[in-house]
Amino acid sequence: MTLTAAKVQPLRIGLAQWSHNHWIHSLYGKGCKSGERLARYADVFSTVEGNTTFYAIPSMATVQKWHDATPHDFRFTFKLPQTITHQQQLRHCDQAVADFLKTMYVLAPKTAIWKIQLPAQFGPDSLPILAQFLAKFPSHLTTGVEVRHPDFFAKGSAEQALNRLLIEHRSNRIIMDSRPLFSATPTSEVIIDAQRKKPHVPVHAIATANNPVIRFIGHPNDSNNDPFFKNWLQRLPLWIAEGKQPYLFIHSPDNNAAPESALRLYQRLQNQLCSTVCLPDLGIPIHQQSQQQITLL
Repeated sequence: MTLTAAKVQPLRIGLAQWSHNHWIHSLYGKGCKSGERLARYADVFSTVEGNTTFYAIPSMATVQKWHDATPHDFRFTFKLPQTITHQQQLRHCDQAVADFLKTMYVLAPKTAIWKIQLPAQFGPDSLPILAQFLAKFPSHLTTGVEVRHPDFFAKGSAEQALNRLLIEHRSNRIIMDSRPLFSATPTSEVIIDAQRKKPHVPVHAIATANNPVIRFIGHPNDSNNDPFFKNWLQRLPLWIAEGKQPYLFIHSPDNNAAPESALRLYQRLQNQLCSTVCLPDLGIPIHQQSQQQITLL
């Protein structure tokens, strides 16, 4: 049983993926087949990080299945393939971009943001390449750029140039908030692995376009996320009041409890905004396991 989310979305919230085996205990229910996971996910959340395209371009048949499994008001965000962003670093890749967008064509109306995640070695000297790439990218498609080079977080001329470039091209700066993750004591392999893989960069909450993107990498103990999420309880309402539509993605070290964490944090946002903006309820799945009802909230 699910409750349908409203179509008006002042803010969209989702997870880093739509398929995770552990979620048969919460998001899907035991009877859910692997091919049904995206549809179950889209009953609850209004967006998702499409990281799968970073590693491999799907077939057109697979893209069609993703389209058919989701309602018309669901929104994907897809990473450009790593062959474009990391191997070629946005150079000499016009044909690769065209081929990728052709494959994804059927999902273009449901894709809110095409994400350009750049490697740490892509620094200030490469900004002209990024500018050229954004100028060539189809203007009717919305982009988001995630940088890793330390100079882009130093609040100096390099970061100012990056932000000006993104504003000029109406491209969203993707904000990585990994503070909760790195506040955790590395006492388990899961935490150690997550801290090794995720970038430890400062949080600069700037909106360079209309869809600011926050990737919130949570603490393994969900209640420990609250002090870090407090800032977003203030910033997100400001962006919404300005007419922007933020995208908020919730991670956890192993993502086992990411659905529960996302729904709880979203409820905090609802309570924060209730006097000014009505955030629609998320669809809350209710499943039966071992004669007990399990809900995400």
